[in-house]
Amino acid sequence: MTVSLRPALVDGLQPMAGRYDLILCDVWGVLHNGVKAYKPAGEALVRFREGGGRVVLVSNAPRPGSAVGTQLDGFGVPRRAYDAIVTSGDLTRLAIEERIDKVVYHIGPPRDLPIYHGLDVRFGPIEEADYVVCSGFENDERETVEDYRERLEAMRARGLLMVCANPDLIVERGNVIVPCAGTIALAYEEMGGRVFYAGKPHAPIYDRAIAVGASLKGAPIAKDRVLAIGDAIRTDIAGAAGYGIDSLLIARGIHAEELGVHRGPLVSQHVQDWVDLQPVRPQAITDALSWAA
Repeated sequence: MTVSLRPALVDGLQPMAGRYDLILCDVWGVLHNGVKAYKPAGEALVRFREGGGRVVLVSNAPRPGSAVGTQLDGFGVPRRAYDAIVTSGDLTRLAIEERIDKVVYHIGPPRDLPIYHGLDVRFGPIEEADYVVCSGFENDERETVEDYRERLEAMRARGLLMVCANPDLIVERGNVIVPCAGTIALAYEEMGGRVFYAGKPHAPIYDRAIAVGASLKGAPIAKDRVLAIGDAIRTDIAGAAGYGIDSLLIARGIHAEELGVHRGPLVSQHVQDWVDLQPVRPQAITDALSWAA
């Protein structure tokens, strides 16, 4: 892995592309904002693939990769921009399959129910459940963690394991920030509850994504030939650092307001100053994903 004292400020993906065989790219905040696609981002990944690289989208979406692909089609993200999709929903589904004889209590909106499709799952209330799957807030526009406090206390009293299908704390939807399942899981963990996190920044999703990338390439891929791209320090950058692969931080994403780039100038030294204060650092920073500025 490349080591530098401070992250490099790069004008797009092009200056770095030749050093990598595989890109693990975040989705929400990098390729789209929950409403529409960022066209230059998709074009950058297309260019990388045209040069012989492989792209696996790695998302904390609490739905199967196939469902995320359909959603990306609707936003206008081109299929030519990626080879495969691996989601925390995929890993959640595996966790459910491992417990197929158990009763599950689900926390989350109806749109996340595809993670159970085709599985002979038994649902039940907290009093009867053997474990919990949390995919998100039932109404992420109005609810807070406090709306779940009573349920979390009941779960903790029974010692139930929570499978967190989306470790993100917050996500950008258009110009609005909404809470994710990770916020509920963190509260449960702080109460002493046991949590299995199915997505970034935890290793299982990287194991799976790199295995998929190697299968596409037809050969093993060394960690120093893998680049993670994302906009969140806590998940994308921390996950890459923990796994031992390089990362590229997209500044005009979830941290845009903190960084002062949501309306102001392009990325400059003040962004490096901000990153210096974080517990982990990327190898490089760019304003928004593109091939070249």
